[in-house]
Parts: sequence; C-alpha cells; structure tokens
Amino acid sequence: MIYIYFKYLIYIHNHGQQMSHILKEIIKNISIDCVIFGFEKQCLEVLLVKRAINPSKGQWALPGGFIKKSELIEHATERILYETTGVKGIYLEEVAIFDKVHRYPTWRVFTIAHFALVSPEFYSLTPGVDTTAVKWFKLNELPRLPFDHKDIIELSLSKLRTRVMYRPIGFELLPEKFTLPQLQKLYEVILGKKLDKRNFRKKLLNMNLLKKLKEKEEGNKTRAAHLYKFDKNNYNKLKDKGFIFEL
Repeated sequence: MIYIYFKYLIYIHNHGQQMSHILKEIIKNISIDCVIFGFEKQCLEVLLVKRAINPSKGQWALPGGFIKKSELIEHATERILYETTGVKGIYLEEVAIFDKVHRYPTWRVFTIAHFALVSPEFYSLTPGVDTTAVKWFKLNELPRLPFDHKDIIELSLSKLRTRVMYRPIGFELLPEKFTLPQLQKLYEVILGKKLDKRNFRKKLLNMNLLKKLKEKEEGNKTRAAHLYKFDKNNYNKLKDKGFIFEL
C-alpha cells in the first residue's frame, strides 16, 4: 500500500498540471461522485466523463473528485461538477455514503454520492482537467463503469423515483416551456411505468402549480398541444402554507 501511494505521489508531481487538486490540499480518503440525470428525446440519460488519469484512465465514469480540507461538502460537490463537466447551478441532492473496503483500487476511499438534475439542452459540456470527454448516455445503454459507479447510479435512480412523487423536482429535467404529454412521459420514464392520462393531469392541474401559456408546441399544426410553465413562486407560497406535493 505504501509503495502504491508513493507511486501516486510521483505521478502527481510529474503531472500536476493535469490534476484538479493538489494532494496536500485534499482529504485523500473522502471523495464526491455525482449522478447527473437528464431527459431528452423521451429518454432518461446519465452524464459521464472519460477519465484522463489513473486509476481507470480512459474509461467512462461518473464525475467525481476529492474534497479539499478547506471545503464544505456542498461547495466541493459544486466545484467538482464544474471542473469535470462545465455544469453548474443545478439541482443537487445527497444520496448516500459508499464505503466498500475495496471500492477504490489504490487505498481506502469513502465517497459521498449525489444526484443532480439538468435539462441537457441548456448546457454546453466542457471536459475538465481530469477528463478528456463528456457525454450523455441513455440510462439503459451505459458503458462498463469503474469502481462501484453502477451501484451509485442504481441507488440514485431509486432515490429519484421516490423524490419525484413527493417533491416537484421533475420539472428540473424539462425545458422552461413544456407540454402536458412531455411532463407525463418524463414521470413515466423515471418511474418505469405507464400512468393514467386523466388522473395524472387532474392531479397536477388541481395543484395550481402549472401556468398555461398562450403558445402551442411547434411542428404540430393540426393538434398542437398548449405549452405550460412550472410556477415556482406559487409553489413556494403554497408550501409556506403547509401544501404537500404528492402524486
């Protein structure tokens, strides 16, 4: 173990310009890994980065990195996401701590997993200093992943499925303006099941969280659906009065 760690120190010294951190600044056995979910073309997607450094150099993996000694977890998560993908200012939620003894090959590392929600159309992705590429993958077409990243994705998806039933976080995955069919399809994809059209719309419209616009979707002249917006201000007012979002 000491020999492996010494080799790592030499690697950092020789390739310092490629690292997103300086070893003396980090807590070397606590990291952050992020599952970034997106929704495009009626598919749930996950954002992966191609690793530029070992271990698992050249493999697609979750965006992640080590926490600096001077950082809070929230700030570390935001920094790591921006440095590895160019994404910032998105919905983030902690999932769990992954602590298998041999999850990281060189030494014992605990990782604090988060999931994030983003509409892919709003972000131009940029590879970071520890990555050579950034790409969206369909959830059912993921490549082979290193470490325990598959387990992290599965638990994050499970938590997302629970959250969307009790908090309106699903709107984070949609464009600003959307149709009711788009909204229903999003929930069906996340939950992995068909929803009754009438009941779904009735529940959501009765909550007074959707603002109907005069505009209609483009590209469908005969039966164009109305566009809607999520009314975040009204949601916050209702929540302050004790309103509970529940589907």
